[in-house]
Amino acid sequence: MPILALFAGILSVLTMAPAQAYDRDCGDFATQRAAQIFFLNNGGPSSDPHGLDAEGDGIACESNPCPCLYKRSTGGGGQPSTDPKSGSGGGSTLTQSAIVIKVTDGDTIKVRLATGGTPDVRLIGIDTPEVYGGTECGGPEASASLKRILPIGTKVVMYSDPTQDLKDRYGRLLRYVHKKSTGKDVNRQQVYFGHATVYVYNNNPFKRTSGYKKAATMAKGAHRGIWGTC
Repeated sequence: MPILALFAGILSVLTMAPAQAYDRDCGDFATQRAAQIFFLNNGGPSSDPHGLDAEGDGIACESNPCPCLYKRSTGGGGQPSTDPKSGSGGGSTLTQSAIVIKVTDGDTIKVRLATGGTPDVRLIGIDTPEVYGGTECGGPEASASLKRILPIGTKVVMYSDPTQDLKDRYGRLLRYVHKKSTGKDVNRQQVYFGHATVYVYNNNPFKRTSGYKKAATMAKGAHRGIWGTC
C-alpha cells in the first residue's frame, strides 16, 4: 500500500506539471520584447490566455525592461516582422472602446478601457498650444474645447493608425478618438474649430492627413480659434 500511495503521488505531480508550465506571467520574461513575442505566438492580441496585456492595447508586459517590441502581428517564422521603433502600428487598425476619465489638455486625454486599464491617450495628427510649463496663446481655449466635446464619462471609440506607432515616446497611446454618440472624429473637430494645428511626426503622414489639412484651411479662412486670436 505505501508503494501504491507513493506511485499515486508521483503520478499526480506529473499530471499537474503541464498545466503549471502552461501558465505564464510577466515575471517569467526577462524583457518586454520576449513577452511580446510569446504573447503574439500564443493568440495575441485577439486572445490573451495568460493575462499579459493588462491594458488591452495589444502590448504585453509593458512594465518589463527593454529591449521592447510594440508590434501587434507576426512575420515569417512566427517572429514579429519589424521593431516598433522603426515600424508602424502593425499593418492593421486596433479598435478600442473606452470612457473618458480626464481631459489633460487640448490634445491629450485619459481613459478607462472596456478591457481594463487607464492609459493616457494622445490624439494623433494634431497639436494644440501648451498649458503646462508655460501657457501659450490658445492653450486654455483648446483645453476648454476638448472638455466640452469630451466631458468626463463620455463613451468613445479609439482607432490606431497602421502607418504610425501605437505609442509615443512618453508611453501614451496614439489614437483617433471618436465620440460614440455622434461618431465624429474628435481630433479633426479640434482642428476644424481652430484649436489645433495638423501635426505630422517625423515626416511620416498619417492616413487622415489630407482631411485634417482641409479642416485647418477652413478654420484659418474663418479666423476660428488660434487663427483669429493668436
